[in-house]
Amino acid sequence: MIYLDNSATTYPKPLVVREQMQKALRELGANPGRSGYDMSVRTSQAVYNCRERAAALLGAPGPECVVFQPSCTQALNLVIKGYLKPGDHVVVSDMEHNAVMRPLQALEAKGVTYTKAVVAPGDNDATVDAFRKAMGPRTRLVVCTAGSNVFGVRLPVERIAALCHQYDAKICVDAAQTAGVVPISVTEGGIDFLCCAGHKGLYGPMGTGLLVLRDPGVSLATLTEGGTGTQSQSLLQPDDPPERYESGTLNVPGIIGLYAGMGFVSAMGMERIYREEMGKVSYLYEKLSRMGHVKLYTSPPAIPYFVPVLSFNIENRPSEEIGQILAKSGIAVRCGLHCAPCAHEKMGTKGTVRVSPSAFTRPQEMEALACRVRAIANTVQKR
Repeated sequence: MIYLDNSATTYPKPLVVREQMQKALRELGANPGRSGYDMSVRTSQAVYNCRERAAALLGAPGPECVVFQPSCTQALNLVIKGYLKPGDHVVVSDMEHNAVMRPLQALEAKGVTYTKAVVAPGDNDATVDAFRKAMGPRTRLVVCTAGSNVFGVRLPVERIAALCHQYDAKICVDAAQTAGVVPISVTEGGIDFLCCAGHKGLYGPMGTGLLVLRDPGVSLATLTEGGTGTQSQSLLQPDDPPERYESGTLNVPGIIGLYAGMGFVSAMGMERIYREEMGKVSYLYEKLSRMGHVKLYTSPPAIPYFVPVLSFNIENRPSEEIGQILAKSGIAVRCGLHCAPCAHEKMGTKGTVRVSPSAFTRPQEMEALACRVRAIANTVQKR
C-alpha cells in the first residue's frame, strides 16, 4: 500500500516507537506518580522524560508546562472551554477544523461570540491585517491553525501572537498539522497555548496529544476532575499544571511511544523533515498542474507559506469516487470534507482529494500517484 494520509495519522511509525511501546508494556506496567515501589518510580521517570523532551522540542519554559491529552481535539476543547467566559469574543481563521469550530459553536449558547478572519494564502501581511480588523474590545482569545489540514496553507502564527498581545488577548494555536514538521517555540513565538496531536508529525501512537503552556500560572477551568496522585487529602482539584489537567491514569504506553517518536523527529531534524516533505508535495503539484481536468486550489506550495498537504479534484468526478479508485490501486488518500467545512467553503469545494506525505514517503510513491491520477483524468476526456 502507498500510504498518503499522514495528515490523519502518520504510518508507518518508526521502529523505535513500536519497540519502546512493547518494552513499556513489559517493564513499565505500574501507575505513575501513585506509589514508591521500583516499577512505579521508573514509570514516573519515563513519563517525566517525555515531558522534558516535549518541552525542549516545542520551546516550553519547562516540563511542568507540558500537559498530556488524548488528542489535539481534547487539548483545544480544554483551552476553549476552560478559558472563555460568557460575553467573551474570539477570533478564528476561516480555515479552522471542527475541533475548533464545534466547541465555539457550543459556547455560543453561553454568550461567547466569534469572528472569522479571512486568510490570504501566500500573503502573510494581508492575513495579519485581517486578524487585526477582526479584533475588538471584548476579544479575549484568538484560535487559529498553524497550517490547514486541507489545503496546506500556513498561517504566520508568531505574528498573529504578537498582534494578540497588543490587544491583551491570548492565542491558542492548533498545531495538529505542523508539530514535528515545522519548527515552533512556545516561548520565543509568544504562543500562549499550543495544541498538538501526538500521532501525526510527532510520530507517536494514536491516543496521544499535548497541550503546551507558555505561562503555567494561567489557569483554565477543568474538563474533568479526579485522582491525580497529588494533594489527595483535598477534594478540590490541584491548581498547578500539569496535574490540574491530568485526572486519572495516564496512557503510559502511548506516552512512551510519543517520547520515542519525538526522538525520531529530533534525530532527523524538523527543518529537514519540512524541506523534504515540501519537496514531495511540490513535485506532485507540478505534475498535476500539467494534467487536463485536474483542479488545484492554491498557488504552488512554497516554503514558508505552506505545509506539506495538497488537495485536488478531477472534473465531474466526486472526490470520494476518486478515493475509491485510488484505493483499489493500493493508494490511500483522504477524500471529502476532512472535518473542516469552513476551509472547503472558503475555497468553494464540496470535498477534495487530499494527499499528505510523511518522512517515510518515497519519491516513487508520489510518481505512482501522479500516474494513476493522470489515467483517471484521461477517462474524463474520453467521456
